[in-house]
Amino acid sequence: MGLHHHHGHSHGHSRHGHSHTGENNLTRVGIAALFTGLFMLAEIAGGLISGSLALLADAGHMMTDFVALSMAWIAFTLAKRPANWKHTFGYDRFTILAAFVNGLTLFLIAIWILWEAVIRLRSPGDILAGPMLWVAIGGLVVNLLVFKILMGADQENLNIRGAVLHVLGDLLGSVAAIIAALVIMKTGWTPIDPILSVLVAALILRSAWFLVKDSAHILLEGAPSHIDRRAIREDLPANIEGLISVDHIHAWSITPERPMLTLEALATEDANIEVISRAIKARLESEFHIEHATVDVGRQSS
Repeated sequence: MGLHHHHGHSHGHSRHGHSHTGENNLTRVGIAALFTGLFMLAEIAGGLISGSLALLADAGHMMTDFVALSMAWIAFTLAKRPANWKHTFGYDRFTILAAFVNGLTLFLIAIWILWEAVIRLRSPGDILAGPMLWVAIGGLVVNLLVFKILMGADQENLNIRGAVLHVLGDLLGSVAAIIAALVIMKTGWTPIDPILSVLVAALILRSAWFLVKDSAHILLEGAPSHIDRRAIREDLPANIEGLISVDHIHAWSITPERPMLTLEALATEDANIEVISRAIKARLESEFHIEHATVDVGRQSS
């Protein structure tokens, strides 16, 4: 049985649309990153001056926010750059690589906070509750401001959603530092500081785990979660006239928003290959949300 081959290729360009939305995202994320970065430095200084581990832990969490927001800003900036002969898919993968490194860094920060907490619980030191309280309140105000700025951006975008989740986690960190400061002011019980810093470390570890897991899956060319090869193999021949079977299906993603797929298809001897190729791509886009597919159609011959 011989095969006559034909190659079809389609690109998804919708991500380059909505330039106004993109500019809005870029501006809001840039402002949010600036506020977060500046206050992170203030919180590190406050933590060192007051001797509060909860403040330093919150600064560590704020650093993750700053990195996440900066990565989102870089992603929106790089997404404007066209693909070239060296980077045929463009520069989107940079953000995934940065997310992976960010996640590994978060693990180290969380481990350092836990280590420090154990040391402080064994031998509690003096904590200046006054400066700690004011810095923590400042952190809460900045986080609320950043949250408001981000809520005005495109909530469908994964970069924005990720940044919003980071900031929500940091809000809890600021609240923990405020509670610790108030408890120390009222009772002088300093162990509350390392105890609450452990809670913040747990938040950081959770963020780190999902960040590393999701970014590693993309970097290892794992199939996007919404794409099931078996479903595609059954769906296409059942819904496209003249298509006998599809095989060699490979799915991966450049970023979570940019799934990719290649497949080989076998059509009947009298089928119009161009029509079959277009029908496959249309079906992949409408049913499986895959805008970029490379389709290789062969015709069955006796």
